[in-house]
Amino acid sequence: MTNWTEVSLLHAPGRQEHWIRFGGHGSERIIDRRRRTLLFRPGVVFAFIRWASNDHGTIESRIDIARAALAGEAVTCLPCITPGAESLLRASGWPKVRQVLTLIDKAEAVTGDAAEVCPDYWRHVHQRMLTGFEPAIYCASRHRAWILRRKLGA
Repeated sequence: MTNWTEVSLLHAPGRQEHWIRFGGHGSERIIDRRRRTLLFRPGVVFAFIRWASNDHGTIESRIDIARAALAGEAVTCLPCITPGAESLLRASGWPKVRQVLTLIDKAEAVTGDAAEVCPDYWRHVHQRMLTGFEPAIYCASRHRAWILRRKLGA
C-alpha cells in the first residue's frame, strides 16, 4: 500500500469539515472520533471538499477533483492529500463549489458514478470556470467515447 494516496478527513461540526464527494477508497484508518484517513488506489478519481467557518460564517469552501497518481508520476501538492495527486479541477468559494457540485450531480445522472467520468472533462470544467465561461454538461455520447478510448488503452 506504499503507492496509495492518503486523504485526511476531519469532522468538527460547525467549524471545519473535510469529506469525499465521490471516489471509491480502498482502505480506511480511523484516527479518532473526528479524524480518519482514506487510502485510494493509483488511478482512482475522487472529489475532496474542504469547508471551514468561524463565528462570522463560512471562511473556506473548496473542492478538488484529483486522480491518485501511479508510481513514479508527477503529483501536485494538495492540502490533506499525501503524497499529492494529479489535480484535475480546483475551485474555491461557495458559488464555484456549488457549480461543481451541480455538474457532479449531472455527470452522475449519465454515468451512475462521477468517478467514472472522463478526467479530461474535469480539466475542461476547471479551465472554463477559470476563464468565466460556462462548462459543457457531461453527456452520454462523451461518456461512450471515453469508455471506448479506455478500452483501446489510449
